[in-house]
Amino acid sequence: MNPIIKEITDRIAERSAASRAAYLARIRRDGEAAKAKGPARAHLGCANLAHGFAAADAEDKLILRGVGNAAKPGVAIVTSYNDMLSAHAPYETYPPELKAAVRRAGGVAQVAGGVPAMCDGITQGRAGMELSLYSRDVIAMATAIALSHDMFDASLLLGVCDKIVPGLFIGALHFGHLPAIFVPAGPMASGLPNKVKARTRQLFAEGKVGREELLDAEAKSYHSPGTCTFYGTANSNQALMEVMGLHLPGSTFVNPHTELRHALTEAAGRRAVEITAHGAEYTPIGELVDEKALVNACVALLATGGSTNHTLHLVAMAAAAGIVLTWDDFARLSGVVPSLTKIYPNGQADVNHFRDAGGMQVLIGDLLDEGLLHGDVMTVAGPGLDRYREAPSLVDGSLVWTPVTGGSKDLDVLRPVAQPFSADGGIHMVTGNLGRAVSKVSAVKPEHLVIEAPAKVFDDQLDLLKAFEAGELDGQDFVAVIRYQGPSANGMPELHKLTPPLAVLLDRGQRVAIVTDGRMSGASGKVPAAIHLSPEAADGGPIALVRDGDVIRLDSAAGTLELLVPAEELARRTPEGRPLSDAQWVGTGRELFAAFRRMAGHAEQGAGIFGVSGAESPHHGPGLGFPAESGASHLETGTPVGARPAGLAR
Repeated sequence: MNPIIKEITDRIAERSAASRAAYLARIRRDGEAAKAKGPARAHLGCANLAHGFAAADAEDKLILRGVGNAAKPGVAIVTSYNDMLSAHAPYETYPPELKAAVRRAGGVAQVAGGVPAMCDGITQGRAGMELSLYSRDVIAMATAIALSHDMFDASLLLGVCDKIVPGLFIGALHFGHLPAIFVPAGPMASGLPNKVKARTRQLFAEGKVGREELLDAEAKSYHSPGTCTFYGTANSNQALMEVMGLHLPGSTFVNPHTELRHALTEAAGRRAVEITAHGAEYTPIGELVDEKALVNACVALLATGGSTNHTLHLVAMAAAAGIVLTWDDFARLSGVVPSLTKIYPNGQADVNHFRDAGGMQVLIGDLLDEGLLHGDVMTVAGPGLDRYREAPSLVDGSLVWTPVTGGSKDLDVLRPVAQPFSADGGIHMVTGNLGRAVSKVSAVKPEHLVIEAPAKVFDDQLDLLKAFEAGELDGQDFVAVIRYQGPSANGMPELHKLTPPLAVLLDRGQRVAIVTDGRMSGASGKVPAAIHLSPEAADGGPIALVRDGDVIRLDSAAGTLELLVPAEELARRTPEGRPLSDAQWVGTGRELFAAFRRMAGHAEQGAGIFGVSGAESPHHGPGLGFPAESGASHLETGTPVGARPAGLAR
């Protein structure tokens, strides 16, 4: 095992010892009860149980009420199906397939509930995007509601995209004594080459092509059921679920509506029955998701240049298992984990090309061989991550897994640790007198990793777009500061619509960068950026003190972010601008989420509203356990400008 990987894992375990122990004690108590009592539904009162099987078909109704064989385990299907989103449309046919597979395996499955699934691609630059990150915690709560009926002994979780998988994950961990398998839908077939799509977007930003040309390019890129094929948050989710052992091996990037996809879906249903507390391979998700599994997820994220959104999500996901993961862990891991893939936006290939080059099996195998992944982990396929070196296929109509031998079939897309694209991970942390932020460098040219230029300050991304359209940003170097975009200001929207215009300026030879307390999309690319800046402007962070013309130095290579203004001058300043009030933050349902703004934790703590499982305390306020007066917004607590959020372990 790489000594740094081991050291970081041990450090996470040490800082999490109390909360993890409390979490495990709780789920083990529930697990022992499940083993002793038999299927959960058997212990419901008659009226409760009758409600639970009233809508079932005749065969399942007999099983559910216990006629003939009361020992058949119940499996919950929690689905994010809707037919508007390409990634989730394939799930329409999954419930009957899964029910049949579970029945053949000796169990009984029911759709326990649905969770919302919004598309960041549709809401980019619009008011709906301000609800996107909040939807993760809504999905977690919706998952908990689905599982709260105590009818179930395992769960099958149907989700793909940005906040859906982390939300399902967090919700499932609060029922950590239950096994859970994530069932992917797969990516759509490759469409318009990514280079052509990106170029068309820039041409539109320059006014050189019209809406019809742009829409035609986008429609050729996003053209059928399945996940969008670029390596954004959705496909990062899928890769992480596989490396954490929550997918069946090799199931992540199999295209929808294929025979292999169908066979893998059925296999997931069968496997859910086999790993309940009533079988010989009990695999509760709360035991599976441990410190080693989470470090494996971080390593895979860095090695593949995955979405920066996971510097938020993985922190919140770890907390649900009683584990405290910090940005410092990402930073240290990034120093020893090399970049091994070039998948758009970090290259021109898409996830189908990555799969065909050897995909997750080659990647996992090489990282295991080099001691960069923990192999001694639990997975839904059985003990040990070595199982994930195997690829599924159909032989005479039967699903089989075969070890993948040899390395990458395309070194332009996937490389071994011995021949990386770069020596460190694609995500850096930057720190300075403006706070701490995340910088994705895997798609940024080396000559753009350092910029020192005057600030242009905006409190709304639309103002920057207007300035670009008016030509006010032409012919000058600058650092665009977009503030009041954090979780307690307006939900921390992605600011991906800023990428095309700023990329235009970059291509013209201007030196430009972004500094923001908001997010960029998992599809953000070549424009250098310091994002997720913490503390955010709405919490009195130093970004609220920046003025137009102040010089900012961003050095993503060295990991520094500095406002080059004398400390005594900053001390005399007061924050400019402010987030919208609740009365102003209305429309598109945003007013329903005003409480989330007051409860959301800092970006470093996952930007969520839940605490660390096992560390519950009446003194813990919003987010992951940092103190705040009950019901007070962050700004109202009087957090000193530039103060580091309390409770963050180094």
